[in-house]
Order: sequence, then structure tokens, then C-alpha cells
Amino acid sequence: MVIVLVVLVGSHFAQAGQPDRQPLDALARVLLVSGGVVLLWRRRLPAVVAFVACGTVLAYLAGGYPYGPVFLVAAVACFGAVVRGRRVAAWCALGTLWGGHLLIGHWLYRWLPPAGDGPAPWGVETVIAAWFAVLLAAAELARVKRQQHRQLRAERAAAEKRRADEERLRIARELHDVLAHSISVINVQASMGLALLDTDPEQARTALSTIKSASKEALGEVRQVLDTLRTPGDAPRTPAPGLDRLPELVEQAAAAGLTVRTSSKGDVPRRVPPGADLAAFRIVQEALTNVVRHSGSRTADVLVTYAPGALRLRIDDAGPATGDEAGGSGNGLAGMRERAAALGGTIEAGPLTGGGFRVEAEIPLGPGPGPEGDPR
Repeated sequence: MVIVLVVLVGSHFAQAGQPDRQPLDALARVLLVSGGVVLLWRRRLPAVVAFVACGTVLAYLAGGYPYGPVFLVAAVACFGAVVRGRRVAAWCALGTLWGGHLLIGHWLYRWLPPAGDGPAPWGVETVIAAWFAVLLAAAELARVKRQQHRQLRAERAAAEKRRADEERLRIARELHDVLAHSISVINVQASMGLALLDTDPEQARTALSTIKSASKEALGEVRQVLDTLRTPGDAPRTPAPGLDRLPELVEQAAAAGLTVRTSSKGDVPRRVPPGADLAAFRIVQEALTNVVRHSGSRTADVLVTYAPGALRLRIDDAGPATGDEAGGSGNGLAGMRERAAALGGTIEAGPLTGGGFRVEAEIPLGPGPGPEGDPR
């Protein structure tokens, strides 16, 4: 309604400076008000509003009324239509308005008020055409800016969703690796304790102690993962596990009846990137868990190779596969591949020719630390 008020008041001031034009009457005011009121629907029906607004302006000019802010109605309507993607409608509406003004100013003026009016100066036509061109250029620029803003907002939303999905996947992998390994050890020890409860109480006590230790460790790691959900962005209270805790995995595997032989090759760097160190630990942990669950072998070999710019892991067992489900989710190998892929690495897993199963992983270390632990 502000536009209606501006157009009405401005047209009265324009009339004072154009005494040769037709004075404003009831019809002129109806045209000015209707042209402004129709702008209320410019967001819902931008194309229709553009044509209606330009039509009322053309009717006002055909009545011989004074030039003035009446063009503001057409400008607002066509600008809004272009910004909202109705470019063709806006261009056609303004073209119709300009063409109609040419007809009125150079041909139909003989039969239209005011009486005795002559043809419109071509300088006025040039000014109106330039004004329309500037209006359309500004509208096109605003449309492009609006599209860019929408695209940027959509990209930000997609990036936030992607980060949230990646965080959920990371937490799911952590929980799977922690729980799968610990529960496998608990399952083996519980079965052993039940079998020896009557015949060998001391061995059963040892199995229960192992269950207590494994469950306590699992609860601690699960609590650490869940803390990241409660306070995202905070530093973890305890450091993430790495290959320095490989002896603990060996002890836990021994408690489950699996003998693990570990060896390493290459020069051990002073510092392995935390992400690669955690991924390597979890890959070895999951591979040993799979041996406990699915292999009839009671031995496994773990080889850690520190190559230039990469960390290589190899976990072998002699087999054969037991074919037991062991309560697994089937996501162990997938989780290992996801961990390696997140760091640009690879996982190869499959049966050996002479029997048994092998898991091989390669994790890039990036530029990596130098011999003294400093980035090169």
C-alpha cells in the first residue's frame, strides 16, 4: 500500500508541472490504485501481475494523464517477475507497454485526450526505452544473485548433512569395532567358564576375570565414543588407541584362546598421524576378532611394515573357516574398507591358496613426520 500512496501523491505533484495533460479524475485514480493493489499478488502470480500492472499503466497513459510515478507500478511488477524466474513474461509485458506507448504517442494521440495534443518527442521514447533496459538489467542481476544465494545455501545444507552422515558412520564403526572384539572375547571366555565350572573352578575363575577385564575396557571405550555425541568438538578425555596398544590386543586374543605372533619391518617413525594410527589399530583388532569368530585356527600372524609414506598391515591365519555365524553383523570387512578409504588407503581380504585367510591393508601417511618427528 506504500506504493499506492507514493503513486497517488506523486501523480498529483506531476500534474502541477504538466498543465497540458489531462487532469487527474476518478478513472485516473482507479487506475493508479488498482495498479498498486495488484502488486500484492506479485509473489504468488508474478507473470499475471506483470501483465496487469503494465496494462493499467498503458490505460493510464492512453487517458492522457500526466507522466510521473505511474511507471513505478510496472517497474516493481516486472522486476519481481524476473527475480522469480518469469523472465519471458516480464520482458513481454514491458515490451507491450513500450510498444503501446509508441502507438499512443505517435499515432493514436489524434483520437485520444487531451485534445490538440501533438506527437510525443522521440527523446522521451529514448529515455523510456533506456529506463526499461536499466530496469531489466538490474532485475536480471538480482535474479542471478538470488540463484547463487540459493545454490550456496543448498550446498551448505548438503555439506552439513554429509558431515553429519560421516560422523554417524565414524561412531558406528567405532562402536562396532569395540563391541565386536570385546564381546567375542567375552563369548569365548563365558563358554569356557561354563564348561569348566564344575571340573576346573580355578580355570573358570580365570575366564570370569578375563570377562570382567574385557567388559570394563569395552565400557570405557564406548563411554569415550558416546562422550563425543554429548559434547561434539571437545577433545577426547583419553587418547585414541593406536599400534602402541598392539600388545593389549595380543593379550586379549590369548585370553580367547588365540596365539598371535607380531612382527614389524622398516624404520618405525617417531610419530604416526593419529587418524592412521587409530585406523591401523582397529583394522588389526577387527581382523583378529574375525579369526576368533570364523576360523578354526588358533594362531594368527600380524606383520606391520613401515614403508616410506605408508603403513602396511598383514594379518594371516591358517584356517580353515568354521562357517559359524558367531553373532556377527557382517560389517567387519566393510568397516575396515571404510576406515582405509577415508584416509586414501586400501584393504585386500581373501582366502590363501594353501588354506587360511589374509587381510592386507595399506594406509598412506601423507607427507608424514621426519626422522625427528617434525613435518617435512
